[in-house]
Amino acid sequence: MNETLSLGRIAGIRIGVNWTVIVIFSLILLGLSTVQFPALFPELDVATAWIAGTIAAIAFFASLLVHELAHAVVARRHGVEVDGIVLWLFGGVAKLRGDAPSPRADLHIAGVGPLVSLGLGVGFGVLAWALVGLGVRGIAVGVLGWLALINVVLAVFNLIPAAPLDGGRILRALLWQVRGERTSAAVTAAKAGRVFGVGLIGLGLAQVVFVPGPGGLWLVLIGWFVTAAAGAEEQQARIQQALAGLRIRDLMTPDPVTVHPRVTVADLLDGYVLRSRFSSFPVVDEFERPVGLITLNRIRALAPEQRATTPVEDIACPADELALAGPDEPLTSVLPRMGACEDGRVVVVHDGRVVGIVSPTDVSRMLQVADLWDRHPEPPHSASDPRQQR
Repeated sequence: MNETLSLGRIAGIRIGVNWTVIVIFSLILLGLSTVQFPALFPELDVATAWIAGTIAAIAFFASLLVHELAHAVVARRHGVEVDGIVLWLFGGVAKLRGDAPSPRADLHIAGVGPLVSLGLGVGFGVLAWALVGLGVRGIAVGVLGWLALINVVLAVFNLIPAAPLDGGRILRALLWQVRGERTSAAVTAAKAGRVFGVGLIGLGLAQVVFVPGPGGLWLVLIGWFVTAAAGAEEQQARIQQALAGLRIRDLMTPDPVTVHPRVTVADLLDGYVLRSRFSSFPVVDEFERPVGLITLNRIRALAPEQRATTPVEDIACPADELALAGPDEPLTSVLPRMGACEDGRVVVVHDGRVVGIVSPTDVSRMLQVADLWDRHPEPPHSASDPRQQR
């Protein structure tokens, strides 16, 4: 899920929101301000109800952010890079670059989120109880009580052992520890996620038929998301299994054509694109260090009349978003980085200089080759496994 608006950084971690946050924020605000709080506190005036609803909704999303920050901080402590955090329709997601190095690390990264949500729920509950003890009544206690309840519900829901929920990650870590192999553990957790998602869809459809109200539709929507995400995780696990043992150098295109940042887009088309077979070009400085990446898709998005005056650096993927890797890095550890920039490429560097590039097409072809090799009934004795050579 990509960010629509950046909110800055916390502890060095980029925070963003997707436009779908507006949908869920509006629904929460509307439900609290017009239904729940007025029902609990009939004496509440309209303006106060909306102010309380706004505070509660903002605090809820702040709680989600703290939940995801916990994942990100613990991941970094275990050596896993973090691209950032994005809040969206179904909560939040911490984008990690690569996998946990061990089952124990995987368990810590997954388990800290529900633990933090539970702690927040208890904290809000204690505050509400303290206010009641001081003789305070009314909407302040109501807001704190709702925040306590919603955080506890969030923690319990996330502990369900089904990917992509945190409970699915915990299940994966435990199975990884028992089996000694991560891929099969990830596949099992993903299958559990698909079963859970289908169950939610069925429950939601039954509620739509027999119980009036939007609750059933939300269950269907959540079930659909869980099912789709679990299926994607299973596919990703199988891809990593197929590509296990490969290094970046095994499928990179070596010595790609590079371009200087100040070259205009028109000159790039005339002098580079039309004279080579490449569709992407690393942008480098005078020392051949990568400072960006330009692709045909980015050129296509620029108006033709602007090409003669627009330098490549103005439309290239910026340096801080580039996915970089060394030629000897395991391919499976680099795959998650390919989504760092919308172009989906990995720029390969050695001693700071660009030496290659990996595209999604390269990965797709290697997957096809690996699949054909695994299906070959009697591999030639003179051939070595193509997944172990360039």
